[in-house]
Amino acid sequence: MPRIEVIEADITTLAVDAIVNAANQTLLGGGGVDGAIHRAAGPRLTAACRAIPFVRPAVRCPTGDARITPGFDLPARHVIHTVGPVWRGGKDCEAEQLASCYRESLRLAFEHGARSIAFPAISCGVFGYPLDQAARIAIREVRAWHGISPQLVLFCCFGSETVDTYNTLL
Repeated sequence: MPRIEVIEADITTLAVDAIVNAANQTLLGGGGVDGAIHRAAGPRLTAACRAIPFVRPAVRCPTGDARITPGFDLPARHVIHTVGPVWRGGKDCEAEQLASCYRESLRLAFEHGARSIAFPAISCGVFGYPLDQAARIAIREVRAWHGISPQLVLFCCFGSETVDTYNTLL
């Protein structure tokens, strides 16, 4: 199991091997952490995302899956883009889709030799996932990870409520 830490920071400033982007299915940027990562990484990130083939119309990365690109102008070597579920009350497989985001991101980090990775609170912004439920899933999936890397997982939180939630659950 990797070492787990909770920090309050701007994920775009972290000098880790990989940061995770809470993306949308087009991978072309948006609001929140997605937009911040695209702005900080520069236009080469958008170009790299455009080069990822569509798996169906307007979808480069389905919900629960992940894709990886270089970090470009970020201190992080890689950006792992994952698409979390939109909260629809919990009856639409949201928990399994969110868990898959963490597993797939950890798998890509492992495959690309990342020793450290930082996750935002996937789906907790505009996608409306309840923070406490999402944090429980995130922590459970990271604790269940058996790969030899990453060795350090940061839950990079925006705001004291998110920090407190993760720290309480850990």
